[in-house]
Amino acid sequence: MLKRLFSVSAIILITTLSYGQEVKKESETVKTKMEFFASRTGSMTKFVDNKLPNLSASYGSAETRVRKIINGASRAYFYQITKECKNSNSVASIEYFDLIELLKAVKVLKGEVTSDIAANSDYMENKFITVDGFQVGYYVSKGKASWYIKLEKYGSDNTLFINDGDTIETAFTDAKSKIDELKK
Repeated sequence: MLKRLFSVSAIILITTLSYGQEVKKESETVKTKMEFFASRTGSMTKFVDNKLPNLSASYGSAETRVRKIINGASRAYFYQITKECKNSNSVASIEYFDLIELLKAVKVLKGEVTSDIAANSDYMENKFITVDGFQVGYYVSKGKASWYIKLEKYGSDNTLFINDGDTIETAFTDAKSKIDELKK
């Protein structure tokens, strides 16, 4: 009798545990515009880079370029900023239309920085974020504004601290001009 009770209990336990296991679907990661365009299958993909001047940051500099991607009959243009890190590089790929929006945002941010400093808050942050997670902005602490760009949505060591908004605006304007030239 005791043997039968253990057998039935074991069968119930095994059945319960086996049905209780959920099959986890692989979570599909959200692709950036660059990943989406560059990962199209069934056609040839060509990458063409045009170097731009380095972006000066408070602690070093970052390489910049315009990358043209040709995928079949489609073309896309991205402004890329690469920061060398200890273990790997952090790269932002900003699609052309996002670059135009970033230029507008930087102009707005530059117009607000003085009043944000004058507000004399303990801390204030003002930024713009693209769909792909690229950020540009500044924070105000102790009466001083510090400009930054965050290259990637996730990870660490992916932020560049820039001396002023003019440096960022110039880099974005130069990139837009280069893309406009390449589109002709």
